[in-house]
Amino acid sequence: MSKIQALGLDVGSTTVKMVGLDAEGEMAWHFLEQAEPLLENQIARFLERARNVTGPLDGIPLVATGYGRGLVNQATRTVTEITCHARGIYRELGHGGTLVDIGGQDSKVIGISPQGKVIDFTMNDKCAAGTGRFLENTASRLKVSLDRMGPEALSVSDEVSISSTCTVFAESEVISLIAHGVSIASILRGLHRSLVKRMVSMILTVGLTPPLMLSGGVAQNPAIRQMLEEETGQKIILPHYPQLMGACGAALFALDA
Repeated sequence: MSKIQALGLDVGSTTVKMVGLDAEGEMAWHFLEQAEPLLENQIARFLERARNVTGPLDGIPLVATGYGRGLVNQATRTVTEITCHARGIYRELGHGGTLVDIGGQDSKVIGISPQGKVIDFTMNDKCAAGTGRFLENTASRLKVSLDRMGPEALSVSDEVSISSTCTVFAESEVISLIAHGVSIASILRGLHRSLVKRMVSMILTVGLTPPLMLSGGVAQNPAIRQMLEEETGQKIILPHYPQLMGACGAALFALDA
C-alpha cells in the first residue's frame, strides 16, 4: 500500500467518514460509519483504525470537517464542509459547476468556479424538511428502508402533493394520506418531489451553472437524482464516492501542508 501522506476526517450528523491519501492525492483507504451519540469515542476509534492500517500517525497532517469537526482535538486544522466538498468534487471531476450536497442535518448548494473555487453558496440548516432527515423520518413512519425509498417512489407514475414545509406537519399529512387509502409508493413519490423542489429553490438562489453535481449520502437515492434532472433539465453528475467528498477535500487540504 502507498505511504499515507494526509488524512481527512468528516464528522457529520449522520455519518462519520475518514480517508487516507498518498503523495499524489489518491485515496488509499476509507472508513465510513453511522454517527454515534458519543462522537469523541468514535473519533478515537477511527484514529486507532487508521493507525492499524497506516502505522504511526505522527507527522501525518489531519484536517477535520463537518458538523462535529470541533471535537477532533488531534486535527492539524479544521475547514468548513462547504470548502471541503468543493475541493473534493473538483479533484475528482476536474471542473466547476453547481454542487448539491443533501446531508442528514443540512443541505447545501455550492457554486464552483472553473478553477475549483467556491463562488457562492446557500445552506439550509434551520429546518429538516430539506434534508436527509426528512426522508429518514418518513421512512421510519412508513416502515420502508432508506435504500428502498427511491426505487419505491419511482415504481409509480402518480404522486400526491405534500404541501407542508415542516417535517412534523408533513408527517401528519402522510398519516392522513394513509388513512385515506393513498398508496405508500405515491406518498413516497410526493415526498421526494417535495424535497427536490426545496433543493431547486436553493439552486436558483445560487444560480444554476452546469453541470449539476451531487454529493452526500442522499445522492445515492435514484428518485432524488431523476427528479432533480426533471426539475432542472440538467444531467446529474455523480462522483464515485458521493459520501466521501467532504473527507477527501479535507485530506487534500492536509496534503497541502
